[in-house]
Amino acid sequence: MTTTEFRALPHDTAPNPHAPCDDDCGIRDVLDRLGDRWSVLLVVELTKGTRRFHELQHAVPGISQRMLSVTAKRLVRDGLVERTVHPTTPPQTDYRLTETGRSFSAAVTALADWSRTHKETVAASRERWDAEHPDEAR
Repeated sequence: MTTTEFRALPHDTAPNPHAPCDDDCGIRDVLDRLGDRWSVLLVVELTKGTRRFHELQHAVPGISQRMLSVTAKRLVRDGLVERTVHPTTPPQTDYRLTETGRSFSAAVTALADWSRTHKETVAASRERWDAEHPDEAR
């Protein structure tokens, strides 16, 4: 099903999630976001609740103010995060996951859980492979 065909469906008609599609079914956009280190870390932090900009910056080690701003804007644009600016001096900005962001966080949390569980196994496998293939390591 193409994007145009999907948009032409009546609003109460949902496409079959298991049906083949002509394009990449949107997976590239999702992988772009999942593959973005900062987005994943911000989503994980926001699963804990609403956070202010500076709280996010302190909670995500290594993220610059600029990268936090860019990443937060992308997540807001994607509909995963809601941004609220409070009319105070100085202005305070809160971020929280939307319903879509919470459903996305379930996938991210599963990935994080898998990573914690298999971290040592993956590291050991890499060490073995690197030792067996010294010319190809990294």
